[in-house]
Amino acid sequence: MSGATLEPIRILIVDDHAVVRAGLRMLIDQNPAMKVIGLAGNRSEALAIAASEQPNLIILDILLGDEDGLTILPELRGVAKSARVLVLTGLRGGESQRRAMLAGAMGVVLKDHAAEVLIKAINKVHEGEVWLDRLMMGGLLDEMTQASEVDPEKAKIASLTDRERKVIALIAEGLKNKQIGQRLFIAETTVTHHLSSIFSKLDVSDRLELVIYAFSRNLAKIPQKATRPGNSPTNI
Repeated sequence: MSGATLEPIRILIVDDHAVVRAGLRMLIDQNPAMKVIGLAGNRSEALAIAASEQPNLIILDILLGDEDGLTILPELRGVAKSARVLVLTGLRGGESQRRAMLAGAMGVVLKDHAAEVLIKAINKVHEGEVWLDRLMMGGLLDEMTQASEVDPEKAKIASLTDRERKVIALIAEGLKNKQIGQRLFIAETTVTHHLSSIFSKLDVSDRLELVIYAFSRNLAKIPQKATRPGNSPTNI
């Protein structure tokens, strides 16, 4: 028998609650086949650690304070290209699971599942398998199939978060990033992150394309008020 041993699965935990991060680390580090290589509580920490440590697997909470975990999922996959993402959530609604998979997650585990379920999910996702319970899988496949058969753009629009939809509507009104941040009570940099995610999800390249797309897909209402000659209805 060879004395060679397999390298442990290198895991990054992204959750905005310190107690949850610590608990997950204790649970995972008990398994000799796994090793937690980083803990992050927000987007900037997660991206920095993912880029420097290049984990094999990222456990990502959907809710990160005032940030949407699924919004940063594509960014995490961009800086840690070989990492697979396992979403951890307390939300039971099918919408969050569907958004997670459309954003590139390989699996979803509910926080009220047993610890053994999380360990098994980590192993399966690391091996390249999708991890969803049967109820989630059935509903997800039905919705994705129906969306693709009716209109491929529906999948793009369905991946938008509620916050991203609000940002789109405000952009269509002509608001700048700073104004949008003030309206939604979020930082201007957060608006920029949302906008980057929106461009990626909808496959548009600038604000003008986004406004046109929003009007054509009923994501925003076309202004009805007449404008003076030389003035545009939206300040994009």
